[in-house]
Amino acid sequence: MTKSFSWNELDERAVAFGKALAADAVEKVGSGHPGAAISLTAAAYLLYQKEMRVDPACPTWLGRDRFILSAGHASVMQYVQLVLAGYGLEVSDLEQLRERGSRTPAHPEYGHTPGVEATTGPLGSGFAAGVGMAAAARREHGLYDAATPAGESIFDHNIYVIAGDGCMQEGVTIEAASFAGTQELGNLIVIWDDNAITIEGDAALAFRDDVEARFAAQGWHTAHVDWRNAGSDGGYYEDVKALHEALEAARAETKRPSLIRLSTIIAWPCPTKQGSASSHGAKLGESEVAGLKQNLGLDPNERFALPEQVLEHTRTQAGQRGAALHATWDKRFEAWGQANPQALELLERVRAGLLPAELDDVLPVFEPGSSLSTRAASGKTLSAIASTLPELWGGSADLGGSNMTNIAGASEFLPEGSLNPEENGPYGRIIHFGVREHAMGNMLNGIVQSGLTRAYGGTFLVFSDYMRPAVRLAALQKLPTVFVWSHDSIGVGEDGPTHQPIEHIASLRVIPGLNVVRPADANETVQAWLGALAHRDSPTGLVLSRQNLPIFDRSQGGFAPAEGTLRGAYTLVEASNSKPQVLLLATGSEVALAVEARQALEAEGIPTRVVSVPCWEWFHAQDAEYRESVLPSQVKARVALEAASSMGWREWVGDAGEIIAIDEYGESATPAELFEYFGFTVDNVVAKAKQSLARA
Repeated sequence: MTKSFSWNELDERAVAFGKALAADAVEKVGSGHPGAAISLTAAAYLLYQKEMRVDPACPTWLGRDRFILSAGHASVMQYVQLVLAGYGLEVSDLEQLRERGSRTPAHPEYGHTPGVEATTGPLGSGFAAGVGMAAAARREHGLYDAATPAGESIFDHNIYVIAGDGCMQEGVTIEAASFAGTQELGNLIVIWDDNAITIEGDAALAFRDDVEARFAAQGWHTAHVDWRNAGSDGGYYEDVKALHEALEAARAETKRPSLIRLSTIIAWPCPTKQGSASSHGAKLGESEVAGLKQNLGLDPNERFALPEQVLEHTRTQAGQRGAALHATWDKRFEAWGQANPQALELLERVRAGLLPAELDDVLPVFEPGSSLSTRAASGKTLSAIASTLPELWGGSADLGGSNMTNIAGASEFLPEGSLNPEENGPYGRIIHFGVREHAMGNMLNGIVQSGLTRAYGGTFLVFSDYMRPAVRLAALQKLPTVFVWSHDSIGVGEDGPTHQPIEHIASLRVIPGLNVVRPADANETVQAWLGALAHRDSPTGLVLSRQNLPIFDRSQGGFAPAEGTLRGAYTLVEASNSKPQVLLLATGSEVALAVEARQALEAEGIPTRVVSVPCWEWFHAQDAEYRESVLPSQVKARVALEAASSMGWREWVGDAGEIIAIDEYGESATPAELFEYFGFTVDNVVAKAKQSLARA
């Protein structure tokens, strides 16, 4: 097993200088997390130099393994390895740790630093994203190379995660670990840095779980490598060979994800702060850094030292190894492409971020004269577009039937030999995330980051609270993740205030870079999906109704085409004389109410325009001329309607405008009773319009 393993004096020196560089970087900036970065340096070096299939000259190589630092506070550890391996970072980048504009920010940032696969820092989020990447790798195999046995495809690769004690305490980790075990994601390898230290002190103050037993119960393979034991001479040492052997065993275990418990002494070998919480989240101090370097056999007076001999060794070793792995893979890729021209064409389209030309041909058109909930319209749209988008897959947090997120006729994503194997299997398109909203959000992000598929996931809007950190990370990383949130308002009805979202839409709109889309009818829902798929640099949340909504007849009566949805806001129905005195602005189910109120106002001789506002973010992205054409500044009389928090609507209606919204919790009653109780009636809209007119 270990015949190919090699570790020489230059490797030892590289680890020593790597520890010192981490300490120097934190010391210079005056803040950071040196402890774990120092004690994990040998493990990270082993991964980058000896274990992972990566090519530093091409950080985005399609055939690479993925590495995620879930313990993102130890970012300088990863940056040191990127310097040593030759990813384009230099020692000068370490000197700019945590500085504005540097390539070495406080926590790893996806798309910012070459070699960083995911933005991490919120503990556990990287772990869950790694689970998503592992699931994506299996789906990618099935999508592009299903005829090749598992483990033999060019699309097969491993996902490596380093997690800390904090990650193990976060609920999202437990959620994601359960999913990974259930799905038998054998390509996922997690190294848990078991240093028993958190910010407040010994981890035992709040955390005494038997983590290995917990993971084993969740279907994981586990192993323990103890770096706290003394060597034969009585001195402490880091047994990298033992960790290598554990990694070899983890790679050989293809039916279960693997957890390697790596017991370390935080900040080893610092003279006084090793094993201490004082090394976790603050600089060590000059004397302690000097003592660290002395213990490592280095010059205590040197800062940011990295001898050319050491750097040449590490970059040559990592570069040559990566180039050889890459070249071998390229030959296999070329042979695969020749044997699978259609799959190659699909791969090239997906990697280019293009939608198929035939997508427009399959988009459903919903006939007017009937009604349909937007969640049902979303489900029908999803199944229709899935026929031309084989890369699209996803599911729900145990609410597929309610969210309408199951692709019609698709198989389920389940491990080999699981439920109904004649219909489902490891390459299915319907994901059962289970009741795990937080993990689902982060797993979706990991799937999207893997790069070769598009993913969506659904739950009730009120439970978007459970996944908010993942939604924020999707926006921060500019990932085109699609979140499907149904049961969007008091239209939930009798389920009562616990299930009636009030503040949620407003709270989601304040997330920078998130597109929140609340379509007014079935045809707007089609366009909402199209817009979500077209945006490649931002996530989208589809906010959908439980109750049926009328489908507008856009062929007559002056109703504008639903394509206006893509501009965020548009004139749905113009005033009778094209010179409106009042603007009625609404989203979702309230647009139909605005249309009814317009008829009443027009009957009283008040020219009224109805503006459907499905997506604030898309409307703000339009040019000033278009925005003015929809919301002319000279029309001061305005009424906004949304069965949710009023927050943010004042920007749209101005000082003279009125807002019909809900700024309290709901009630248990029928939807009709609730809408009337909260003032969503034609009479109230008309009255508010007249009040606004009087002030305009």
